[in-house]
Amino acid sequence: LKGNKEPEEWHKAMVKVFPKFRINTEARIAGFIAQCGHESNNFTVLEENLNYSADGLTKIFGKYFGPASGRDAAAYHRQPEKIANVVYANRMGNGNEKTGHGWMFRGRGAIQLTGRDNYIAFGRDPNVGMEPEQVIKYLATKEGALASACWYWNSRNLNDVADTGDIVKMTKLVNGGTIGLEDRKKHYEHALAVLTG
Repeated sequence: LKGNKEPEEWHKAMVKVFPKFRINTEARIAGFIAQCGHESNNFTVLEENLNYSADGLTKIFGKYFGPASGRDAAAYHRQPEKIANVVYANRMGNGNEKTGHGWMFRGRGAIQLTGRDNYIAFGRDPNVGMEPEQVIKYLATKEGALASACWYWNSRNLNDVADTGDIVKMTKLVNGGTIGLEDRKKHYEHALAVLTG
């Protein structure tokens, strides 16, 4: 966990959470750490950053901001809550912009859990048992950030893939592509070396 100032605390949370989700072999643990290490910048970024400039909004979210959308990006410049409420409105189980669901259910955790539907599904997992509002607070903890990523990991049957050591397939199932593959490979090799002594 290079650059992480709390490795012991993360280790304690991993010891508590991993067994609940059967992340219990060297290959599974290494695969999980490799993917989450990359996704969360070594477990240091656990909440989605939506602090975009007007220019950034039109480049990244042109569908929602700028000329094509009819929405003035300048009115949302550096306003993460307003941005989230537009970008995540009326999808993933979220209500419209006025409900505030986009901000409330923005990406959180070691693999960003996003959208009201995912918060509900995660909360209903037998290992969790929480209402969506409780999930929000839980995701702010190390245990919750890990548990949500473990839940996502299991939802994609990644333990089976980790058992094969296929880092490319793991990456595609987590990322949707192979963004950051080299960094994920470094994390994987390092985690395996530590775990196997």
